[in-house]
Amino acid sequence: MAAKSGTAFRSAREEKSKQGPPAARPSAASASNLDRLIHERTRLAIVSALAVNASLAFNELKQLLRVTDGNLSVHARKLEDAGYVGCTKSFAGRMPKTEYRLTTAGRRALEKYLDHMEALIRATREG
Repeated sequence: MAAKSGTAFRSAREEKSKQGPPAARPSAASASNLDRLIHERTRLAIVSALAVNASLAFNELKQLLRVTDGNLSVHARKLEDAGYVGCTKSFAGRMPKTEYRLTTAGRRALEKYLDHMEALIRATREG
């Protein structure tokens, strides 16, 4: 197999640069437009777990995701502040109980995120 000459290589590179970066092409999705709030691993796990459960208690989420109390609290609070997750605090006997549920806005955000990821995957495979 013959190596490309410097001129041929530059021509191919210049042709590719005329197309613009992948984000500039209409059919390609842009990774920079991902919802950064959901994109973080623990928050994506929280939202995903709540998407398939009507609600989950704090301890159920903690065990499911294998995270610390503090880690779960911080990430759940960020999702709650964004309106993606609702939090209900109550007592079971004398024990406090915190339950989380995915809000309508959270479900829409997750669906949009998943659609965006699917578009990125398609664009990469068609690349």
